[in-house]
Amino acid sequence: MSARGAKQRMKLTRYEQETIVNFNAEEPDAIVYTRDKAVMRQLDTLVTEYPDIFKYIGETDIDKTYSMSKSRISYSKPRRISEVKRQQARGAMNKINLGG
Repeated sequence: MSARGAKQRMKLTRYEQETIVNFNAEEPDAIVYTRDKAVMRQLDTLVTEYPDIFKYIGETDIDKTYSMSKSRISYSKPRRISEVKRQQARGAMNKINLGG
């Protein structure tokens, strides 16, 4: 502990900064275990803004665990965009970026 009393976290490698989502067919909730600080910040924000949906379960010096409805976990098809649409989007962004 530092002089201010804040927790001191271990330095993890990028490989060790994992996130694991665990759920089964019978239980209504998913458990999310993470060592990734970016994921922790996102989930902490969701816990604060939507406490009825996202629950903070606990933490250690290197990880945090959360609970949420399985319906919050989603899978989606990759977006397919035609080359014509891609060129149109590129042109629109170039126009925006050039201020015209």
